[in-house]
Amino acid sequence: MLLKNYKILFFSLAIAILYSSCTFKKNIVYFEKNKTLSEFSINRNLSNDYLKIGDILDIRVTSSIYEASLPYNNLASENKDIIQRQLDGYKIDSNYEINMPFLGKISARNLTIREFENVIRNVFINNNHLKNPSVKITVINHKFTVLGEVKNPGTFHFVDDGLNVLQAIGYAGDITIDGKRKDIKLIREENGKRKIYSIDLNDQKSISLSTYEIIDGDIIIVDPTFNKVKSAGFIGNPQSIASISSLILSITLLLINN
Repeated sequence: MLLKNYKILFFSLAIAILYSSCTFKKNIVYFEKNKTLSEFSINRNLSNDYLKIGDILDIRVTSSIYEASLPYNNLASENKDIIQRQLDGYKIDSNYEINMPFLGKISARNLTIREFENVIRNVFINNNHLKNPSVKITVINHKFTVLGEVKNPGTFHFVDDGLNVLQAIGYAGDITIDGKRKDIKLIREENGKRKIYSIDLNDQKSISLSTYEIIDGDIIIVDPTFNKVKSAGFIGNPQSIASISSLILSITLLLINN
């Protein structure tokens, strides 16, 4: 009876070892579960092409008479860091409006950056504030997030137009040697939905895709390679799995025969 109990205990331990060495990789890889889901509904009405509530704008104004445009510019913030520039910028409020000195409230509702530049320019002209004004707007609180197998994961601000996925990964210190380059996940909000795209950085055709350009709110996820997952102990070595399986089979036959 005692021998039989030892056999059962030994058999249970063998099963436990096999299970722990074969734990599914979903415990280490982002969004491994429910991979068939590619979009989720969210509450958002405007596309990323339009200015939106919460955007912080840096507005630069010039005219044919340089001195006349100075009161409309916050020149003190030019050499400051991004956080200070955000504090000095114009934030679009809940009514899609900004409040500019001498001009008052101006609506940015349903307007792109270029369209809003023209609106402000016309306000200057129609109210005889400036002659031949030029307006340049930059959104200075756009951000993206990079997670996973990169050197410095985190959330980063950007103000440049045309930021692409390679530059975004560069912000995070590049992909480590253990990161997948063939299946980069990009989570993006589009037309009221959150979608998940796959980017293959081994394929030059990826450069021509719309997902190559980064927009505000993008999340980039770099999954680990199989070897990294295996070395972390989440997937057992094939040789060790085969040895344990053989051991379990031998124990099972022993129990049956006794």
